[in-house]
Amino acid sequence: MNNYHEWQRGEFTISTDRDRLQIKAIYQFLSEESYWAKERTMEQTIKAIKNSLPFGVYTGENQIGFARVVTDHATFAYLGDVYILKEHRGQGLSKWLMETIVNHPDLQGLRRWILATRDAHQLYEKYGFHDLVHPERWMEKPAPNAY
Repeated sequence: MNNYHEWQRGEFTISTDRDRLQIKAIYQFLSEESYWAKERTMEQTIKAIKNSLPFGVYTGENQIGFARVVTDHATFAYLGDVYILKEHRGQGLSKWLMETIVNHPDLQGLRRWILATRDAHQLYEKYGFHDLVHPERWMEKPAPNAY
């Protein structure tokens, strides 16, 4: 029995199938292109994906995007590591990826979703994300080099 979901739009596929993930390509993007995961090791990347609900974006067999959700599937979700490769941007894939994630059947009825972004506020606002309502209630314990 397959415990994953797939969505098709033209030549593109979004899948939660872990066996399709191209871990080396994900790691390469995160360590070389992202501002948030440049210091993450391959081992940390593998562990983070293993303990998350992953969403791969593909054209054919080539992985061109990714996102993951850290969740208890009941009350809480953290969205992270969202990207579409530069050469595939401008085609609505980020929007489709976000629609797919927030509408995933296993992620409905959660009390809270969170994420951190430096420059994609407009994208995430379209899917209900906004500044913290009560920032005084939130605390964090960041690593010294956290983004």
